[in-house]
Amino acid sequence: MDALGIDLPRLLTFLVGFTVIAVFLRMFLYGPITRMLDQRAERIRESLAAAERASAEAASSAERVEQELANARGEGQALIAEARDAALRLRDQEVERTRAQVDEMLDRAREEIRREQEAAVEEVRREFAGIAILAAERIVEQSLDEGAHRELIDRVLDEGLDARRN
Repeated sequence: MDALGIDLPRLLTFLVGFTVIAVFLRMFLYGPITRMLDQRAERIRESLAAAERASAEAASSAERVEQELANARGEGQALIAEARDAALRLRDQEVERTRAQVDEMLDRAREEIRREQEAAVEEVRREFAGIAILAAERIVEQSLDEGAHRELIDRVLDEGLDARRN
């Protein structure tokens, strides 16, 4: 092998040194580095799986939030409609109460007008009776029995008023 330029003892020394270094590297460097890389790959896989789960949960949460928002909108619309109905009922009640008050005031005013009208008629009757007696006294030029004539005049007036009403 000398002709080829190969020195066998040196070659064996290199081979033994290379084998020792390869075994040493395999035991102390390659194994721990491989384990560390495997652990890191496993952590990356776990992180990816966790990210996928988080993404799925986020999508599910987003759907739930959208559903809750839709429910809340529906409830809000229902509350608005209910408030609108309550306002309309309240307005109707107030209108009805106001109408009742107006009707009551009209009834009282009519009754008061009727009473005042009766009082005015009675006052006119009294004045007319007095005037009629005074006129009769002047005509007859004597004092007449005022009570009897007042009854007569009241009867005539009542008959006249009854005839006008019918």
